Amino acid sequence: MSEKNILQNSPLGVRGTKLSVNINKFATLRNSRGGNNPNVTQAAIDAQRFGADGITIHPRPDERHIRYSDAREINKIIITEFNIEGNPTEQSFVDLVLELKPHQVTLVPDALGQITSNHGWNTIEHKDYLTNIITVFKNAGIRVSIFVDPIIEMVESAATTGTDRIELYTEAYAKEWLMINDKLLVGETRNEKRETIEKYIAAANKAKELGLGINAGHDLDLHNLKAFKQAIPFLDEVSIGHALVCDAIYLGFENAIQMYKRQLQ
Repeated sequence: MSEKNILQNSPLGVRGTKLSVNINKFATLRNSRGGNNPNVTQAAIDAQRFGADGITIHPRPDERHIRYSDAREINKIIITEFNIEGNPTEQSFVDLVLELKPHQVTLVPDALGQITSNHGWNTIEHKDYLTNIITVFKNAGIRVSIFVDPIIEMVESAATTGTDRIELYTEAYAKEWLMINDKLLVGETRNEKRETIEKYIAAANKAKELGLGINAGHDLDLHNLKAFKQAIPFLDEVSIGHALVCDAIYLGFENAIQMYKRQLQ
């Protein structure tokens, strides 16, 4: 069995919540100047060496950050989990994923030219489409996760598509966290302290009940990650890029990765 398959089939309960480091921002910086500094493939190598449980990339059709050539180079050196995010309505993205066969593909409903992801799938409206494209990836032996908002009905419909996991879109959680800053303490009974995360807990519990794995991502950082993990202890994986890379500027890349991993303990 290949190393990729060994990792993919490992019991997540034993390994706990994984940290997948999104390295798109290294590519954004490189592309702003031209050349190959910083070296995106080296960033993936270093993230693995510094303790990341996975590497995430999100190539877009305009290749404004991660390029398809980057994906191919990273695929050659990856020794940990490889997660490729993107919109499967772009045939070039589908072709890339089927070519590289990463451990996981995360399906995100991005529009062309969108700066960053800002919503999950309407899994009711797009159920038939998602069912068909998920079958394509699963037939290739690739685990599938789909980006969803923390809405019970969307989770329930996601479970009917054949997806292996959902990824909870956490921007709303992060924004609400900022509004109350450090006053939110997970575990307190006062409603105003709990409302930020209750919908995520409910969505995660429903996903678990339906047999889905649970990932999370978008605007998670050193301030809000620990509370999220404590509220959803059975979380399989978080994908973090922008905040972690920003912290790495001040703290160092290795130190930042280790600090994020400690939030997941």
